[in-house]
Amino acid sequence: MSMSDSDTSSQGSDYKNFRQVIRDRLLYEMLRSAKSKDSKSAWKVLIMDKLTVKIMSYACKMADITEEGVSLVEDIYKRRQPLPSMDAIYFIQPTKENVVMFLSDMAGKSPLYRKAFVFFSSPIAKELVNHIKRDSSVLSRIGALREMNLEFFAIDSQGFITDNERVLEELYGDDEGSRKGSLCLNEMANRIATVFASLREFPLVRYRAAKSLDPTTMTTFRDLIPTKLAAGVWNSLTKYKSTLPHFPQTETCELLIVDRSVDQIAPIIHEWTYDAMCHDLLNMDGNKYVHEVPGKAGGPPEKKDVLLEDHDPIWLELRHAHIADASERLHEKMTNFVSKNKAAQMHQGSRDGGQLSTRDLQKMVQALPQYSEQIEKLSLHVDIAGKLNRIIRESSLKEIGQLEQDLVFGDAGTKDLINFLRVHQDVTRESKLRLLMIYASVHPEKFESDKLSKLMELARLPQDDMNAVYNMRLLEGSTDNKKSSLGPFSLKFDVHKKKHAARKDRTDQASTWQLSRFYPMIEELVEKLNKGELPKNDYPCMNDPSPTFHGTSQSASIQANQVSTPHSMRSRRTATWARPRNSDDGYSSDSILRHASSDFKKMGQRIFVFIVGGATRSELRACHKLSTKLKREVVLGSSSIDDPPQFITKLKLLTADELSLDDLQI
Repeated sequence: MSMSDSDTSSQGSDYKNFRQVIRDRLLYEMLRSAKSKDSKSAWKVLIMDKLTVKIMSYACKMADITEEGVSLVEDIYKRRQPLPSMDAIYFIQPTKENVVMFLSDMAGKSPLYRKAFVFFSSPIAKELVNHIKRDSSVLSRIGALREMNLEFFAIDSQGFITDNERVLEELYGDDEGSRKGSLCLNEMANRIATVFASLREFPLVRYRAAKSLDPTTMTTFRDLIPTKLAAGVWNSLTKYKSTLPHFPQTETCELLIVDRSVDQIAPIIHEWTYDAMCHDLLNMDGNKYVHEVPGKAGGPPEKKDVLLEDHDPIWLELRHAHIADASERLHEKMTNFVSKNKAAQMHQGSRDGGQLSTRDLQKMVQALPQYSEQIEKLSLHVDIAGKLNRIIRESSLKEIGQLEQDLVFGDAGTKDLINFLRVHQDVTRESKLRLLMIYASVHPEKFESDKLSKLMELARLPQDDMNAVYNMRLLEGSTDNKKSSLGPFSLKFDVHKKKHAARKDRTDQASTWQLSRFYPMIEELVEKLNKGELPKNDYPCMNDPSPTFHGTSQSASIQANQVSTPHSMRSRRTATWARPRNSDDGYSSDSILRHASSDFKKMGQRIFVFIVGGATRSELRACHKLSTKLKREVVLGSSSIDDPPQFITKLKLLTADELSLDDLQI
């Protein structure tokens, strides 16, 4: 079953970013290829299942699909109207249930559609192919029967998820090592492999190795999750290597597989960038934000659903910017717009130079219809930034954020946390819980004493919140006495250093905004991987690289048994709320926007990082930043993308009996 002839690997001449490749495959390789010369109608029906409809919606817009001749999108499991004069495209998972539904649609004297073009999201079992072949009435009506090998959600231009939302529960819960856990690992491995099949990339596969306290300590199922997943991915890749046309026979990129034990703080800490704060603080439904606009003719306010996505240029510019930077830039945009438009000045005139309200902006839309889209976008983001700043102010988030980062970097300890909890008793339950979870990550030894339980009593947290803190141990993974500086919970970096820290400040960054000192661990892991400095005993390879493979920078080489010297795990970014505008550390919105359309042809080989147990928006931001810095496209993959409330709820479920994600709220 064939692949496209287009060259999508990072070795190809026509380099496209990750999501562009996925979009092109769905639109051109699948939808466009279903055009039939003898078809009486140019329009087609697209039939999908619950998973594939999400795959399509993450990569393509409805307008894109319509442009390729699709007039109707249907659910394979719903009753459908017969359209015998139209062709149908089936994009479905290769399950027995889907195949049975397809056959019932197309079999007999009165099929639902004229011809069927069938595309499976992943490899189909031979017995199911034989099942299709046995029905002679269906065979003559099949225009194509192919494997797309595309079973993941492209959530970002440089990010994907495998949609395994219950990974923590199924792999790290009380019932570890169960059949359910094995099935979860297998599904995840197969879906990760379809990423490389889609891009026609063959990776050098590395993974976090299991560690134990001593040779007599039994390695647990949890310790082996990255190892087992790497083996599963490798198994699928070797099949693709021998069966897919044009699949590379030597390494074209690098894949690093880790789990949440490498960084338990990133999913919990408050991230101060615009994107992360929107998802953390605004109760958004995915990327959907409910925007309240003034009603027409002075009526009550109206609610409008908007999607915060890449097609919005303001969102694209500001999403990775610090909230203070984003707020300043929005104010500048509005000031510039008003100064250039006389009609806008008239509406602002009555406000004596004060800031424009959402209602003022709505009046501008009516007065300046030619600028309506621009003003509406500005109005939306002014509203969002205003809401975020109000929540930050009313919830004492600056003080909470400062203590969080001080705990992580060893500048605050138990006494500081106790004092904070005593003085700030009005702080929300969620904020107190997150502080205690960060404290537990920095001080895992406190699990063995009653210190943690006393802190939770002081914070007045209920039992299910306490469960979330204690369940962090299940993600910890065992560590040996000779801790690598990049291993899970490696806390002692220098015997002469007294402060207890889970991160150490870095010195290679320009000064930046206050509370942006924190950075996720994958930032350092990827930089080390790029330089060839990732210790091979801690992060071994599934496959030995071929002599022609040059994934790392030219000055570096992978050293077989490299032992890293004690050093920091995070580096200092001087805490200052206002920073130089000309900074180009890949963090500011200026920098992100400037490099958004980088010349990918000059990029090196791709780096893929997969995190079992949910990725964070700070980690996705880090991948964008590293792509600019390393001149290599860094793609983040995970079982899911989680904002702190979701992650904490999932942690509570690890030891909860017969509860669902909907049952628990933090």
